[in-house]
Order: sequence, then C-alpha cells, then structure tokens
Amino acid sequence: MRDYGTPYHAPVLCHTVADRLITDREGFYVDATLGGGGHTHALFDALGPEARVAGIDRDPEALEIAAERLRLAGYAGRFMPLSGRFADMETLLLGAGAGRVSGILMDLGVSSHQLDVGQRGFSHRLDGPLDMRMDQTRGVSAAEFLDEMSEVDLARVLRTWGEEPMARRMARAILRGRPYRSTTGLADVIREEVPPHKVSKSLARVFQALRIAVNGEIDELRSALEAATRLVVPGGRLAVISYHSLEDRPVKRYLRSGHFDGDVRRDLYGNAMSPWRDLTRRAIVADEEETATNPRARSARLRVAERTTYEPAPPTNQTMTEY
Repeated sequence: MRDYGTPYHAPVLCHTVADRLITDREGFYVDATLGGGGHTHALFDALGPEARVAGIDRDPEALEIAAERLRLAGYAGRFMPLSGRFADMETLLLGAGAGRVSGILMDLGVSSHQLDVGQRGFSHRLDGPLDMRMDQTRGVSAAEFLDEMSEVDLARVLRTWGEEPMARRMARAILRGRPYRSTTGLADVIREEVPPHKVSKSLARVFQALRIAVNGEIDELRSALEAATRLVVPGGRLAVISYHSLEDRPVKRYLRSGHFDGDVRRDLYGNAMSPWRDLTRRAIVADEEETATNPRARSARLRVAERTTYEPAPPTNQTMTEY
C-alpha cells in the first residue's frame, strides 16, 4: 500500500479517506486543508482522468510545496491551488469559477512540518518565536495575543480550548511572566507552575489552547462545516479528520443532525430534517501498522457523512465563543 508521507508532512488515513470520500470518480473534490498535499495525491490516484481537486491552505509555504509535489506526480493540470482559510472555501471556489462539488475533506489541526519547525512557534519542545499563526503574514502572534489578554480572558481560553484544570492559576502565572518572545520562555513558566508528573500534559494543553485561539480554529471549523453543506451535491460526501475532542465533538454533532447542538429535528412524519447522513456512527481510527510508522496518527478520528436532499435554513453567522 502506497505511503503518501513526505518529510514535510505525514498525512493520516489516506487510503481510507479516498475509499470513503469518492462517490464519483470523475467528480470535483476539495481538500480544504491541503498541508503537504498527501491526501490530494491519494485522491488523484484513486480518481478518474477527468476528475479535479481543489486544495486550500492559508499557509503559502504549504501551497507551494503541495503544488510542486502534484506537478511532479503529473496532476498539475487538474489541481486547483487556492490560498485562504478553509472557512472561506465557498468564496474561494466561487471566485475560481467552481460550483458545487462531489466531496470535501477537512484534516484539522497542525501539519507535521509546522510542529517540527521551531520558527513556527507551535511546539513547546522546540525553541523559536512564540508565533503559532497558520498564516504568518496575517493576524496577531501568540506573543502579541498574550500581551493583550486579561487574566479572566486568558483563563477562559485555557479552560475552553485547552481544558486546563488549573486555568486561573496558570493564567495568572503566564501573565506575570510577560512579555514573551519565545516558546521556551512560556514553557519554562508552565514547568515552574505544575508538579513534574503533570508538566507534559499542561504544556500540551496550554499550547493547544493558544494555537486554537490565535487561529480562531473552532469558529473556523463551524463556518467550514456550514459551507460544506452548501457546496456538496446530494449524494456527495464530507470527510473530517479531527485530533481532539474540541474538534471531534462539533463535527460529530453536526454530521449527525445538521446542528451544533446535536439535536435531530424531525418533520410531522418523523423524518429527520438533516442535510447529512452520518456514515460513521463510530469514528474511524488508524490501525496499528499506521500508528507504528506515524505516532501522530494515534489521536486521529475520521468521520464521514453523505449529503441528503434536505436544504437547511441559512446560517445565523453567530460565533461559538467571543473573548
């Protein structure tokens, strides 16, 4: 079985995604979180000669590397690179002259490359500027984000997006140590605040919370799921890979009911009024062979749903959380 990993990124569940997502071998698909292009490469290998795939990423480096990879594989003429946030996929696709699509893939989280390059500031294991932006040309860095935070607001971020049990205490300690300019500086403060046996988990929770907040990841996910509902044709599919419960929970609820509260609305005859039919009541996980070669695959959860003919009301445009 072909391995689609590269030094840039090791994508998870590639063959499973291609098998579960494709319903029309000559259709038009969207890899909404392109990364290193591994999933797009796997899709092209499984699709027919007339099929096309659009790849979206807000990271200019990822777009460049993936486009070159697909050119070398012979797919350049059928690949459409689009620069931007996956929450804006509807606008990006319309701007490129594309209409509705046969299927969409969203691989959430951070690429291996972003985690393994200290200059990106995502990892507490590597020294580098405290940045954490997916697109380093826009928005505020994690360091600037902390400079602007109050203790109450930072505690809310740590509790909501990091599920940190000592959120208030941690927020107080972090703000006491600002300004921050490096990942090491922040990591050192966290290490001083918790017992040695809790350091690893606290570091992961705090860095996750800041990354999600800096990039607006959960609100972006919500917008992307709603956009996918408008874009995918009936009978087409949506596949989402998440890596922690904060991502997986809204995905599971939305694919099950078409609503983020997970409540299935029904008509007078008892028929479900949902734009999606959940095809994976239990999330699909990587097998032992894949996790042995790619340890990051252990936390991956794949959910797939098929678009029904039901058309929901327009979205309310409300965000999940405001700071």
